[in-house]
Amino acid sequence: MMKFQGSHILSVSQFDREAISRILQVASQMAPYAMRQKRCHVLDGAILNNLFFEPSTRTRVSFGTAFNLLGGFVRETVGEENSSLSKGESLFDTAQVISGYSDVIAMRHPKMHSVAEFAKGSNVPVINGGDGANEHPTQALLDLFTIQSEMTPYDKGLDGINIVLMGDLKHGRTVHSLSKLLSLYKNVKVTMIAPDALQMPDNVISTLTNAGHEVVLTDKIAGNLACDVIYQTRIQQERFASQDEADLYRGHFSLNKQVYHQYCKDHTVIMHPLPRDSRPEANELDTDLNDLDNLAIFRQAQNGVLVRMALFALTLGVEEKLTQFEKPITWYTNKN
Repeated sequence: MMKFQGSHILSVSQFDREAISRILQVASQMAPYAMRQKRCHVLDGAILNNLFFEPSTRTRVSFGTAFNLLGGFVRETVGEENSSLSKGESLFDTAQVISGYSDVIAMRHPKMHSVAEFAKGSNVPVINGGDGANEHPTQALLDLFTIQSEMTPYDKGLDGINIVLMGDLKHGRTVHSLSKLLSLYKNVKVTMIAPDALQMPDNVISTLTNAGHEVVLTDKIAGNLACDVIYQTRIQQERFASQDEADLYRGHFSLNKQVYHQYCKDHTVIMHPLPRDSRPEANELDTDLNDLDNLAIFRQAQNGVLVRMALFALTLGVEEKLTQFEKPITWYTNKN
């Protein structure tokens, strides 16, 4: 079993199935706190430093929310221009200083492998919130949690899952990490729908095929959406040399209610790491899907809080102490 306490969470390659099962199990235990049925102050006095040197809404806020829900305090630095990195300070020096102020650090950075470089200088656990086009391990874990949750009513699990990955698969770090985790399961089929220029990197495809899974590469939607899960990604404009280049691919793989009912199964679940690009020229997930029960994108985002709560509890060694630090909710809430 992976040792969680005191460990950095930098890459999905750290996890085996046993470790993933443990994370998802602890995440399930966090639901009463996230739904405001009760409070937990097991991390009262602990400090999370959120260092987000690339734009983020859901990931940054959900990390902070997850820590607050366990009773901890959150400090934030948003934007490299607001940090001493803009003055030439190295990632190592920043890590040495900030880890002295913190009990755990969550970090996002636009350069690949930068979070791992930062972690070398940190004296406290560092959790990767996304490093360029490389990886997004916490997103991959919440995606597995979501797939497992959404498939339970259909008596399906992660083994035997039939999933479609669609959109910008070259630059989408979420689908890179998710694919690597899916390779740990049995009898998985992954259909990758993307133009050749934005198809999944060869090393990620090899991870799946070397594990014995079926991988289908195509640039056609028609006839390829009869699956358990569609995982749509946006065009990663910030990874292209120019907006004009990104615009060449925008809107090619739009999913709307007509396409869904024409090609998908009745139980096909739609996922997306968000933000979805709702501009008319992109419209990757049409708003006419908003009333579809199988649109799981907002439940998926909420699951991010549960998974990040679990990772904080595990890395700080308090996962067995949760119930000892529970309190009743004292304010009005309609969440529960």
